[in-house]
Amino acid sequence: MILSGADILVKTLIEQGCDTVFGYPGGQILNVYDSLYMYQDEINHVLAAHEQGAAHAADGYARTTGKVGVVISTSGPGATNLVTGIATAYLDSVPMVAICGNVPTSQIGTDSFQELDITGVTLPITKHNYFVCSVEELADTVREAFTLAKSGRPGPVLIDIPKDIQIAKCEYEPKPPVQKDAPHAAKDIRIQEAVEILNAAERPFVYFGGGVISAEAQEEMLALAEKIDAPIGCSLMGLSGIPTEHPRFLGMQGMHGHYASSMAMHHADVILSLGVRFNDRVTGNRAKFAVGSKIIHLDVDGSELSKTVMPACGLRGDVKLTLQKMLPLLNEVQRPEWTETVNGFRREEDVNLDHRDGMTPRRVIQTLNRYLGENTAVCTDVGQHQMWSAQNLVFRTPRRFVSSGGLGTMGYGLGAAIGAAYGTGERSVLVTGDGSFGMNLNELATAVSYQVPVVVLLMNNGVLGMVRQWQTLFFNQHYSNTVLNRKTNYAELARAFGADGEIAETPEALDAALKRAFAQDGPYVIDCRIDKDEFVLPMLPPGGSMDDIIVKVGD
Repeated sequence: MILSGADILVKTLIEQGCDTVFGYPGGQILNVYDSLYMYQDEINHVLAAHEQGAAHAADGYARTTGKVGVVISTSGPGATNLVTGIATAYLDSVPMVAICGNVPTSQIGTDSFQELDITGVTLPITKHNYFVCSVEELADTVREAFTLAKSGRPGPVLIDIPKDIQIAKCEYEPKPPVQKDAPHAAKDIRIQEAVEILNAAERPFVYFGGGVISAEAQEEMLALAEKIDAPIGCSLMGLSGIPTEHPRFLGMQGMHGHYASSMAMHHADVILSLGVRFNDRVTGNRAKFAVGSKIIHLDVDGSELSKTVMPACGLRGDVKLTLQKMLPLLNEVQRPEWTETVNGFRREEDVNLDHRDGMTPRRVIQTLNRYLGENTAVCTDVGQHQMWSAQNLVFRTPRRFVSSGGLGTMGYGLGAAIGAAYGTGERSVLVTGDGSFGMNLNELATAVSYQVPVVVLLMNNGVLGMVRQWQTLFFNQHYSNTVLNRKTNYAELARAFGADGEIAETPEALDAALKRAFAQDGPYVIDCRIDKDEFVLPMLPPGGSMDDIIVKVGD
């Protein structure tokens, strides 16, 4: 059939199983939006309040479904508004396709109104990007973009489509949905090396990240941990990968991780690392990290191996397939002494947990836990509230913790929560702070317009809490521009947008507010007041190692 480029784009998205896209129209993408109108019975478009919010929504949709998220914008400022969202997806390995309009090819390079080289701008933050030069290549470009976005280490891909390419016509031939490139296990010789190290271990520790979730390798990882009798910890991106209450799981490791998880890794003689990076938040001072430990690093992306730490054995390959080959070769053992050591770390952690009454951050998140269903996605922004959530939330289903880890994007959460609600088909929760929420609260308009069931738990301390914590501990309490002093009434603001909202200043009021919020069909904002001097602990000081860990104020 003969179709315009705009129709070919939309038909190819539908062909690839895309049921929902997020975006914002403009002059150079109007032909695509006309096609979206014509095919609205086959594909749903969610109009965001800002292109950045649309990108974060596509990201949240992708994280909760494992499918490719799609965001659409016009040229120039519409395209540049996507950049933070694309970078967020790139740093956290989220499959996304960003589609931008551009001026006609005859005007490229003439500084036309809203002309921009968005492929040049986004080159460092995409797996690949395309400038479409002819309508005949458009369908196959979209298919290739979907393949790239979800193959190997997932990530964002951008397609820039000039207006004349959207208008031009050619033959369109439907094809089946593309599949990601066939995964492969690591080489047998590397697997054998890893097995020999694990079989000789006395204190093994399994450390995993988002790569285990992407590869759907949770079952194999748990089977391996059982066979070698090892505790398990994770990175921020690994949260929800296995049930929080699994007896082997010690929680998140690192700068603000669980004490038991961090100390178990610190004292392990072998660290089996699966689909995870060793960034600075994990290692602290790299010269003092894992001294005396042998690291086995398995990742689908070979560039991660030896990038920040030197493993004793590096394996490039699919986590699931590699573990399947590794499992039969491992000795089944019990390690009662190592188990007791780890249990000792658990007991030390419990002693230092915040057991205070009142509106403490830990009790706020514990109260939220009582209302979370098996399938509820919890999104966060970035800051203290993000770490309190990571430490205290309880998950039972994979892909239900949605947070910006690598880029640390304040303002990410509300768009992501909207996308997560579309992805799961259920209510989502946003845990945020007053600093982060202020950056993209305009997306409340989106949540209200579409009656998206999002519960916003705003942990309001009147300051930029994480930065203030650093100023308290390391900058002689010089609170330079971290006290917000905003007069915003967020409950009233929610009502101005058309949502419901209320203020909660006690645990009892919070519990009642959450009960009302989870009974609503649309968005609900809870302004939860907490003290400005609450800390996220444990904490590694700058340049410190696990020997320097701060577990309570005054350490």
